[in-house]
Amino acid sequence: MKTAFVTGATAGIGKATVEALVEAGWRCVATGRRQERLDTLVEQLGSDKVHPCVFDVRDEAAMDAAIAALPDDFAGIDLLVNNAGLAQGLAPAQEADLDDWQTMIDTNVSAMVRLTRKLLPGLVEHKGAIVTIGSVAGSYVYPGGNVYAGSKAFANHFTLALRADLHGTGVRVTSIEPGMVETEFTTVRTGSKQKSDEFYAGTNPMTGEDIAATIRWIAELPPHLNINRLEIMPVTQDFAGFRVARDEG
Repeated sequence: MKTAFVTGATAGIGKATVEALVEAGWRCVATGRRQERLDTLVEQLGSDKVHPCVFDVRDEAAMDAAIAALPDDFAGIDLLVNNAGLAQGLAPAQEADLDDWQTMIDTNVSAMVRLTRKLLPGLVEHKGAIVTIGSVAGSYVYPGGNVYAGSKAFANHFTLALRADLHGTGVRVTSIEPGMVETEFTTVRTGSKQKSDEFYAGTNPMTGEDIAATIRWIAELPPHLNINRLEIMPVTQDFAGFRVARDEG
């Protein structure tokens, strides 16, 4: 039985990924900050299939302790799903909160890099796989995206660079770059469930389950196949729309 390490597993894409992989016969190390939600996953799927690790990915000491304490059945990682991430604020750069910027860098960049490096030796030994959840924001910027878009551009390209460095090891590496997915993401970003509901209203967005099914598909491909990067959007969203500021004088 193979084992996956899934970050940000308390909601959205991460939670759905754990559910999808367990259904497919995997064991999962599920990480997140909310103990009660991880406990619910264990109750739902079984302690023999899900091992909860409660820590904030920005806390390197807690991350190290959690990895060191993995039970034998969960210690050999075959798949790393770098899912944990967030966006804070929608203000233009000149008005943005520097603390919001730092939080996004610490979570979306620094924590992801540290965890990946810590698990890489085992992934090479197992000829495993890495799937990183980037974003279309890393390719198509938008007003107010500033550091979030920059952090996801980093995630997208760091993942492709891993693919180059891991050449010849048998490790498969994929950057999944989703567009609009309705999860708790926008509620966290805006601090308002109402604003989130308004943002997604009438859009028929993707769901966490949609992305989880894609991760499962990638994880179960034959070992000689690699999906380098996958950009995925709902049909109702596209990438067109360059803006022009016109002089009214």
